[in-house]
Amino acid sequence: MKTMLFDLDGTMYRGPQPIEAGIRAVNFCAEHHIPYLFLTNNSMRTPEENVKHMTDMGYTNVHAEDFVNSAMAAADYAARLDPNKRKAWMIGQNGMRQALFNEGFEITDDHPDYVFIGLDKTADYATYSKALAMLLDGAMLIGTNHDRILAKPGGFEVGNGAVVTLFEYATGKPSPKIGKPDLPILETALKKAGISKEDAIIIGDNLETDVALGYNNQVQTVFVQSGVHQEKDIERLQIFPDLTVSSLDDVDFLALANA
Repeated sequence: MKTMLFDLDGTMYRGPQPIEAGIRAVNFCAEHHIPYLFLTNNSMRTPEENVKHMTDMGYTNVHAEDFVNSAMAAADYAARLDPNKRKAWMIGQNGMRQALFNEGFEITDDHPDYVFIGLDKTADYATYSKALAMLLDGAMLIGTNHDRILAKPGGFEVGNGAVVTLFEYATGKPSPKIGKPDLPILETALKKAGISKEDAIIIGDNLETDVALGYNNQVQTVFVQSGVHQEKDIERLQIFPDLTVSSLDDVDFLALANA
């Protein structure tokens, strides 16, 4: 069976509100032994916090080992750059911190080798300025992901990519591309699942991240219109999913998994 790689924000929930079709989709996959992972650019939560966030909304069949986030991919990417560089500073929350610790990084503001930028809705101007000082002092900028906006109940909010771009502009130096739609996060997920890209299906609401990840890397995609983008955006963005649905209730997961 192929493995479903489900997005979270805009696909499984919007902020604190569950998407009921997402609950039904996960339950169906679990009941029919269809393998799945949750693949998210949101680096804020640890896998354990993701489990609580989702179970509080009514999800079952969700476990910490089911998650791959952009913080994990970013920490893995940096850890492979230079085995002697393990000093890091971060803007982010528990998910970023745990991912760095798991890869052996020390979090310090004393001449760090890297400054990681993950989503942190509590960060302020002073925090941004402190990060900028370290970057100008020689630290390498590593943004976990480049999402421009995020879906929330009733609208949208600023994505981490907008913050990473702030630092790219201020320093004149680009961050490597880690999260969806770029290859490093896909490699992390495939490695965790123990599969090749031919055995994966990416399912999400964002054409520029979820669908583009598959489109750019020859992975099958399902675009669900429950979050950031709608069908009318496909031609505008020139990013083409393999399957477009209004709801995850419209997906035949058994047929997908066995195709």
